[in-house]
Amino acid sequence: VQLQASGGGLVQAGSFLRLSCTSSGRPYSSFVSGWFRQAPGKEREYVAAIRWSGGNTYYADSAKGRFTISRDSAEKTVFLQMNNLRPEDTAVHYCAANKAIGLATIGIWTAYKFWGQGTLVTVSS
Repeated sequence: VQLQASGGGLVQAGSFLRLSCTSSGRPYSSFVSGWFRQAPGKEREYVAAIRWSGGNTYYADSAKGRFTISRDSAEKTVFLQMNNLRPEDTAVHYCAANKAIGLATIGIWTAYKFWGQGTLVTVSS
């Protein structure tokens, strides 16, 4: 499975972006897809995740109420709608996926086997 992330850019605080992550292979029904981000000098941080089967979604506290993760099974694509962006959201955003990730590890980046190349989100104040 290869993942291709896109949709990053330079926006002003309060604006929005929609990130996309398209899979070259067909995601297994047991797959979990997630978004992580990494700012310069900081550790990789969990943002949100979604189960392909059932569509259950999970969010980091920093994303709740502002970000929405969704998937389009036919297009093999996962989206991250980011609203009300803040300067602290500035980071390279990565999509990731793997099979059968449990709830206890869904926010841990080492639980994900497949990674996209990252897309840069820059939010100016």
